[in-house]
Amino acid sequence: MSQAEIPFLFVRGGTSRGPYFNRADLPEDRDALTEVLLSVIGAGHPQNIDGIGGGVAVTTKVAMLSPSDDPNCDVDYFFAQVAVEERLVDYKPTCGNILVGVGPAAIEMGLVQPTGDRTKVRIKAINTGATVEATVETPGGRVSYEGTASIDGVPGSSAPVGLSFLDVVGSACGAFLPTGKLREEIDGIEVTLMDVAMPMMIAQAADFGLTGYETVEELDANRAFYDRVEPMRLEAGRRMGLGDVTKSVTPKIGLLSPARHGGAISARYFMPWNCHPTMAVTGSQCLAACTLTPGTVADGMGVIPNEVPALMKIEHPQGIIEVLVDYAQGADGFQMKSAGLVRTARLLAKGAVMVPGALLEGHA
Repeated sequence: MSQAEIPFLFVRGGTSRGPYFNRADLPEDRDALTEVLLSVIGAGHPQNIDGIGGGVAVTTKVAMLSPSDDPNCDVDYFFAQVAVEERLVDYKPTCGNILVGVGPAAIEMGLVQPTGDRTKVRIKAINTGATVEATVETPGGRVSYEGTASIDGVPGSSAPVGLSFLDVVGSACGAFLPTGKLREEIDGIEVTLMDVAMPMMIAQAADFGLTGYETVEELDANRAFYDRVEPMRLEAGRRMGLGDVTKSVTPKIGLLSPARHGGAISARYFMPWNCHPTMAVTGSQCLAACTLTPGTVADGMGVIPNEVPALMKIEHPQGIIEVLVDYAQGADGFQMKSAGLVRTARLLAKGAVMVPGALLEGHA
């Protein structure tokens, strides 16, 4: 059978990139969808040589968009994390960097109509149920990718995309602290298990014999660290109510250390089987919340701004990501209201990606 083509946009969102599809162009059946995405990315090979993946986790991500049934939202965003060297697709997490491209992509696809020089797009993150409002530059009724906004980890500058994250607390586990504890011990290491935008197991880098300032390459070469931390992550997933997370990328792992360049805190974020080259948008919100919450593993380590909303600057391997956190601190503890970021996106290519025709049999 000949190959079949699927329309797509190839977009950089934040510090990640991948194909963005109209959900209607893909199979509804989850098993069939998985086979299509594995083929698109070329999963199962370290360079994804037979697909359009880039051989690292930040370039094997997929966004699927559709009109939202939620009357308060414009578009649904369904995310898939495709593995690099294994033939696996994880639909549990979301991705905040890929989400940066959802607003522009939805307008490019005609799912959302531009409204003046700036268009607000209300996005429902299907994987977690969170609502995000994106502000996209649309002068003359077209998405603009040219501008002066820059983010660490991406060369040059682009038009800004403003994001306001709502309903992110407990989106995966049902609670800010899924176990009800600010700190607990796993395999002799103190951790905080927290769910804000992304379920995470957070610890101090020093407790693993690390400085927390290692490069991505140094960390990924330290296989003894991964051998130590992966069983801990599996136990964290069980405690957080996520079940067996052996083949899931959640919970993610965060290691903290004091800031060295004027930020609130320094962090390394793991995806979880390698280190993120910069910082995840979702992970930055969880790490910011952990830093702001008294009693967590970050207590006494971070520099807390005096004002609310608090502009939390999190240092990462290639610079800083800024998260504006609106929160309250009262008798009931830390209460997060929303988190805002400014990121950038760029349309890299558009057209059709080819898959074996048999994978789309029966899909009109």
